[in-house]
Amino acid sequence: MLKTYLVTGGAGFIGSNLIQELLQDSNNKVICIDNFDSYYSKEVKLNNINRSRDNINFEFYDIDILDLLSLKEIFKKYNFNYIIHLAAKAGVRSSFENPLDYAQVNVLGTLNLLDIAKDYNIKKFIFASSSSVYGVNKGLFSEGMKLGKPISPYAASKISAENFCYTYNINYNIPIICLRFFTVYGPYQRPDLAISKFTKFIIENKKIPFYGNGETKRDYTYIDDIISGIISSINYDTTNFEIINLGSNNPITLSNLVEILEQNLGKKASFEKMKIPNGDVPSTFADLTKAEKLLNYKPQINISTGIEKFISWFKENYYK
Repeated sequence: MLKTYLVTGGAGFIGSNLIQELLQDSNNKVICIDNFDSYYSKEVKLNNINRSRDNINFEFYDIDILDLLSLKEIFKKYNFNYIIHLAAKAGVRSSFENPLDYAQVNVLGTLNLLDIAKDYNIKKFIFASSSSVYGVNKGLFSEGMKLGKPISPYAASKISAENFCYTYNINYNIPIICLRFFTVYGPYQRPDLAISKFTKFIIENKKIPFYGNGETKRDYTYIDDIISGIISSINYDTTNFEIINLGSNNPITLSNLVEILEQNLGKKASFEKMKIPNGDVPSTFADLTKAEKLLNYKPQINISTGIEKFISWFKENYYK
């Protein structure tokens, strides 16, 4: 029986990898929407979705999630079983420059989708949230932690969108899972993210932007593990609303990350020391107890293996 998926932001890093995985099953039909937000190159995003264009079960629409009329037309045209909502204004630091844009896209855009979804028989709505919602915390970040002190407009927008997800779940009985992603990396990664940028700069003998003293920590999570978590979330049906971390449970320092990149590239990095920007948290550390219990989620790729895989891909698909 054919299952139909709506993937928003499907031309992005996570979305395009998810679509590739979904299309492995000939019983899955994927409708991808994306508006090619100018945050990074349209060429990169076109390259992402070109991998899927030859599949008869894939269709793409250039649609903005703020365009309510176009969204409604898509819902009229297809009988969606699942919505995986990945579209968003990305980037913690950039959210300080255009906070209104982040509020509109990340909150109002999500609300548009939820409000339409309530009128259709959606089996599952999956919302891509972020570890940034935890703000400045120490130790393990567990889903039951009290939030409410976001330190960037991006984080605030994701918390607000999570709250709307709960509101629509409790009032309209839409089954929803909010997934809090922890620093995802791997092939087709956004060019602005640290691992992509650092790799490119080291290859080109440019100074990498090095924030603080190198002791900030991130729970870097390989894309394949994230995709497996999303797939498990699609299949999960025990409860009607959940917020679940997807991370690696193994944070490393910025200095350690650079060392791993140097080892794999066979080159030393040069640095441009910079002040830690507003919105950057000291550390992220995913508690995966809930993910393992509900989704049987167990990350398989450690940072050393993941970096090796990423660099191998990067050298074959080098983006200028």
